[in-house]
Amino acid sequence: MSQESTHGPVVAGVVTAVVGFSSSFVVVLAGLTAVGASPAQAASGLLTLLVTQALGMLWLSVRHRTPLILAWSTPGAALLASSAGVAGGWPAAVGAFVATGVLVVLTGLVPRLGDLVAAIPQSLARAMLAGVLLPLCVAPVTALVDAPAAVAPVVLTWLVLLRLAPRWAVPAALAVALGIVLATAHVPTDALAPSLAWTTPHWTASALVGLALPLYVVTMASQNVPGVAVLGTYGYRVPWRESLTVTGIGTIAGAPTGGHAINLAAISAALAAGPAAGPDRARRWVAAVSASATYLVLAVASSALAAMVAAAQDGLMQAAAGLALLGTLGSALAEALADPRERESAAATLVVAASGVTVLGIGAAFWALVVGLVCRAVLRRPA
Repeated sequence: MSQESTHGPVVAGVVTAVVGFSSSFVVVLAGLTAVGASPAQAASGLLTLLVTQALGMLWLSVRHRTPLILAWSTPGAALLASSAGVAGGWPAAVGAFVATGVLVVLTGLVPRLGDLVAAIPQSLARAMLAGVLLPLCVAPVTALVDAPAAVAPVVLTWLVLLRLAPRWAVPAALAVALGIVLATAHVPTDALAPSLAWTTPHWTASALVGLALPLYVVTMASQNVPGVAVLGTYGYRVPWRESLTVTGIGTIAGAPTGGHAINLAAISAALAAGPAAGPDRARRWVAAVSASATYLVLAVASSALAAMVAAAQDGLMQAAAGLALLGTLGSALAEALADPRERESAAATLVVAASGVTVLGIGAAFWALVVGLVCRAVLRRPA
């Protein structure tokens, strides 16, 4: 066996985890904070997500000898970050996370529920996601105007590497942002050690409808379904029911300590399932094991990174997060507006989601889907 065959999957797994983590952990912290988490609770949530996705990935990949990469729901974190808060505060948000996990498990057990999710037009689901992402992606612009000395190095790093080494553009930009934090801010040492913060879930109707349901839809439509498609392009079959059961139970178990949702990875899955993980397809599952181990190592450092993000000046880390989401925004917009017959409905969905309005205690993401479906029913034209 060649050295490439032996070490290729291991290296690919490490790269998968490092890129996946660094590209979106700031978004996760921003999302948890937006729905009421304290800095300690947000750090606990980040740690929880790393551990639950690592353990779920280890179970699935070893059991099925398939590179089944799990990840936290980045679109879900963006949804949280765009939220104006939750009626009932952080305990109600935790209750919504539990409900999301229950819905994911039920989707694996009840095929009809999966059919209902699949029935949501992709143009509307992607438009909702684009609307959620849009305010976050504006952050680099406003931050660059408000604090050019701090933000300009981050933007320039991202732009240069996007041209030279696209995979590392976002991680490098985040590294520069964290370096600026270390040089300019005081990071409290008592917040550096990993710790978990328990919150007893509380359930409210507005949080279940306005947070749990959109979080479930965006996680299924933007992560789980594309994740299956990505692995399928490399010839791998995903154990759908078991994957949803594992990620749903992991979400339920992690919710009281702050984890919002874990799911099948989409974009990062290609790093572990594709040729980058070695020429031998039968051994690429080792990349998932390697990624799992790397996530557990990153979990040890997660509280320190969360403390650095909390200590950063306003706008700096938000700018880095916005840069990380630009690619996802572009893809969502392209898919949402691709069909001229769906364009008006998708545009209406997008602007409602981007508005951030709260009606009857229910957030904009839910109303965006409602408005989009109504517009589609009224405006839909035959082919």
